[in-house]
Amino acid sequence: MRRIWSGITQFFFPPPGTPLWRRALPYTLLGIVTLALGVGIVQGWTYTNSPEFCGMQCHTMPPQYSAFQKSPHARVQCVECHLGRDVLTTQFTRKAGDMRHVVRTVTEDYEFPIRAHEMRPARDSCEKCHFPEKFSDDSLREIHSYTNDEDNTLQRTFLIMKTGGGSEREGLGRGIHWHIENEVYYLPTDELHQEIPYVRAVDSEGNITEYYDVESGVTPEDVAGTHLERMDCITCHNRVTHTIPNPDEAVDQALQKGLISQTLPGVREQAITLLSTPYPDPAVAGDAFDSLSAYYAANYPDVAARMPQEIEQATQTLKTIYSEIVFSEQELDWD
Repeated sequence: MRRIWSGITQFFFPPPGTPLWRRALPYTLLGIVTLALGVGIVQGWTYTNSPEFCGMQCHTMPPQYSAFQKSPHARVQCVECHLGRDVLTTQFTRKAGDMRHVVRTVTEDYEFPIRAHEMRPARDSCEKCHFPEKFSDDSLREIHSYTNDEDNTLQRTFLIMKTGGGSEREGLGRGIHWHIENEVYYLPTDELHQEIPYVRAVDSEGNITEYYDVESGVTPEDVAGTHLERMDCITCHNRVTHTIPNPDEAVDQALQKGLISQTLPGVREQAITLLSTPYPDPAVAGDAFDSLSAYYAANYPDVAARMPQEIEQATQTLKTIYSEIVFSEQELDWD
């Protein structure tokens, strides 16, 4: 050990008269190693924060990653919502706390379907980009859907969204985003927060209004002392980046985009039936989708002879949709 230490000392502190290059060598090497280490740390931090790492390498998240890539937040990194935007030191400690996920992944100690349980509060994530106090205008949405008749008839629904929001001092503070300036708390009785027998609203002046589901049997005594969840953006928009459409929605979107030809008789009903049928594996599902051409050959021979390309495109589109809404390995689908 003494010999090793002596060698290190001589390397960094050579005797007098040693050439300049020899005296500079250890510090040059030390600088190169430090620079390489710094670059490696930065590159490693950047890569482990990337959506590709989060979605495909670290977690078994193909369903979430597939939906994320088509979402309004496709250019937002996963960590911006799941860790929150904050100073580097805070992000590092939060990320270090998630090492338990690495252990569970290695040991396969997890259950499907996987759900996020410890999201950052909306003020640490959503509201770093969105500014709720600026919401105020109503918005008009046109929704396209199709019927299950032979003509796949288009139906248009025009929906006025009472977005609301804003601040009361500006004469606003109303509509869907009324809760931005008023505190809303609720008591969920199930893991997914679908059963809510009690809601408490506190207005800007501190007045409290309570709402009970009289059929639930929940009483004030049951509520007293219990932890109440506070309503925020994620309470309603909890799948905004990971929405998996059901077969009806997916087929309507494909018809609207022209990926499935609306001129194919009854194609919407057939497509939804094929997508809604449970299959043991993707190969069996693919064979079922290939049967679409046989359906038209048997029921609409003139269409089968005249529109083979449209039928083939519809078949391939169904296979693509299925790969985006059904994930057998993760035991997850649009439900």
